[in-house]
Amino acid sequence: MESLTKNRQTPGTLRAMIAQAYGPDQVPDGDAGWWTELGHGWFNVAYRIRLRSGAEVVLKIAPPPHVEVMTYERGAMATELTAVHLIREHTDVPVPAVDHADTSRTLCDADWFVMPYIDADNLGMIRDTLTPAERDVFQEALGAATARLNSIRGPAFGPLTGPGLPTWRAAFTTMIESVLSDGERRAVSLGRPYPEIRTLISDNAGCLDEVTEPRFVEWDLWDNNALVRDGRIVAIIDHERAFWGDPLIEAGFTGTEQPAFGDSRSFIKGYGHPPLTHTERVRRRLYNLYLTLIMTVEIPYRNLGGADHHTWVHARLTEALALLDASGR
Repeated sequence: MESLTKNRQTPGTLRAMIAQAYGPDQVPDGDAGWWTELGHGWFNVAYRIRLRSGAEVVLKIAPPPHVEVMTYERGAMATELTAVHLIREHTDVPVPAVDHADTSRTLCDADWFVMPYIDADNLGMIRDTLTPAERDVFQEALGAATARLNSIRGPAFGPLTGPGLPTWRAAFTTMIESVLSDGERRAVSLGRPYPEIRTLISDNAGCLDEVTEPRFVEWDLWDNNALVRDGRIVAIIDHERAFWGDPLIEAGFTGTEQPAFGDSRSFIKGYGHPPLTHTERVRRRLYNLYLTLIMTVEIPYRNLGGADHHTWVHARLTEALALLDASGR
């Protein structure tokens, strides 16, 4: 995917990074043929690199500092590094290890890290080639993996790297307000006045008080962030949007309120979650609004997509607002 946030580097810089991470004897020869940009990500740039030994790694580079990102995306690579450590320490969910990370910004103008390349298919890329039964199996597996991720308990609500907040209501309303502020800064049209949307959020925020224990939330675990091989998930990737919060905000639950995001039934079966209560459905509607606000506001920040993408995103935002309108009826 093309995005203003992709911080592409020259082959010379990539070689210097490999030398730092793996030693000079692993630096590839030549100027071409040993690296390929992995193009399906939306935020960071990632390269598949073949070391001199023949081993393959992925090198991931954060956006350049001069590119304005949304508030919740600031420090995203530090979040990802923290998330990988937590997942590997506390669960058996498969995530690639971080071989080396550099936050000094001496070789380039941003943080970067390298990890082993996983030889597997991206579930989002092969989804349309699968039978419905095969898709259900993978969705159940994603649900089960998400439940294991959510078993990690945190110290407070909010960013993995802190500072945290004592209540989920305070953390979530801060999160969604940051998206609204980002939208106002770029004069993004939401189809309704910003003050009206803020009032709608405030009127429904009481349901957030049900959540009293901070849990690890992956949040961005869509098909495109799952690598599969031989009928099973072999790796979960891209953890930069994780935080401490309410597990019900996870991506797999989104379709419970908006079917355009996909059928959630197999995910929920794998997760082991009982049918949602009325209050949980209101919370889920708030979370759908948060997601669709981000999808709308991020368009000018990254120069994303064409007319069809914009139309689809705005339709989802309109749905999310209407659902929240109906929550109090």
